Amino acid sequence: MEVIRLNAVHKTYSDNGVPVHALRGINLSITQGEFVVIAGPSGSGKTTLLNIMGALDKPTEGSVFLEQEDVSLLSRDAIAGIRLEKLGFVFQAYNLIPVLTAMENIEFTMMLLGQDEKSRRERALEVMRELDIEELAGKRPNEMSGGQQQRVAVARAIVNNPSIILADEPTANLDSETGGNLLDLMERMNREHNLTFIFSSHDQNVIDRARRLIILRDGLIEKDEILESQKA
Repeated sequence: MEVIRLNAVHKTYSDNGVPVHALRGINLSITQGEFVVIAGPSGSGKTTLLNIMGALDKPTEGSVFLEQEDVSLLSRDAIAGIRLEKLGFVFQAYNLIPVLTAMENIEFTMMLLGQDEKSRRERALEVMRELDIEELAGKRPNEMSGGQQQRVAVARAIVNNPSIILADEPTANLDSETGGNLLDLMERMNREHNLTFIFSSHDQNVIDRARRLIILRDGLIEKDEILESQKA
């Protein structure tokens, strides 16, 4: 099933009145269960593309479909609802709420969706057990290592059972062993739950895990390849 489709997507910013063409006509389709890495040099448009796929930003031209729905036609509130229900986000800087415990951070999106406290707590505990981070439940972000914070961020991303996880440089602040463990976890989530993962990264360790590799250069897709080792 197709979960994301971009049709002729352009994104142009203004830098002191000078137009900057971050994306220059991207056509792209991603199906359920893919493990995709978007790579390319700095300034190639990786994060811009990820933000547009995650409905965090709008294209200057073109259309973006999330599960067959054209998000460019939706209101701001409707788009916010789609982000909460269908998408999970993992960021380089973790983006946990400092004053909340790990449990409360994981529960937060469920609270925004109006779920009752008992259901939130049960689901958060279920996910924490699955990710082996139960011991972090009562800790705040400043009491955790970077790897622990990123695992909590992954738990928060998957707790609402989204169909798509978007990860922007998720290993950038982690050492290679911790980053590798995180990628192991994400690969397991992909296999066991058929979650679609889309990474933006220049980390070779992330690129090496790709089952589909998309290379951007100057806002264009230079290469879009299903890796031989993953074809079957």
